[in-house]
Amino acid sequence: MKLESIITLLLSILIFTSLGQGSKKVSETDGIGIGDTISNFSAIDQHGELFNLETELEKGPIVVIFYRGQWCPYCNKHLSQLQDSLELIESKGAQIISISPENQEHLLESVEKTGAEFRLLYDDGYVISELFDVLFDPRSGEVKKYNVFLGADLKNAHSDFSNRLPVPATFIIGTDMTIKWRHFDHNYKQRSSVKSILEHLE
Repeated sequence: MKLESIITLLLSILIFTSLGQGSKKVSETDGIGIGDTISNFSAIDQHGELFNLETELEKGPIVVIFYRGQWCPYCNKHLSQLQDSLELIESKGAQIISISPENQEHLLESVEKTGAEFRLLYDDGYVISELFDVLFDPRSGEVKKYNVFLGADLKNAHSDFSNRLPVPATFIIGTDMTIKWRHFDHNYKQRSSVKSILEHLE
């Protein structure tokens, strides 16, 4: 075997192995728990501006929404509902951030589809999803359905070709960096309600 072929093979194995590290089925994700402390994180939003968790928590609690992408009708409906009640949530001294593995171009598509005026963050490298333990590997059949029928284009929208996704989940982070409340359900059709969010911002 030629040296070039050996190098190519080794690189392929390395990439495959790295993508598989920490991979989980959706049923194996648990989500960070109430009372747990979250580490600080930063990300770029739909406007190309930097979001830093510690800095923003100085202003008040943060409602964190994980969503799959602009291609997901359930996600778009949820983000639209949150936008409709944005003033109520902000009246509690809180802000909303929504996080997905999609890049800035696709974040802007989410804005167009939902009218979201709150910050949408690009989870580059799935770092934030891993922090919250919501990251999983969808089955190949699901990936095909998302790409073909829903126009997800995961390969080009994400930071790598692993096609990983977050469980759609909601977390309220207090100013002390601890999780005050969460809505976590492996069923992507089940989302947090505005009523529940407002109740737990009291």
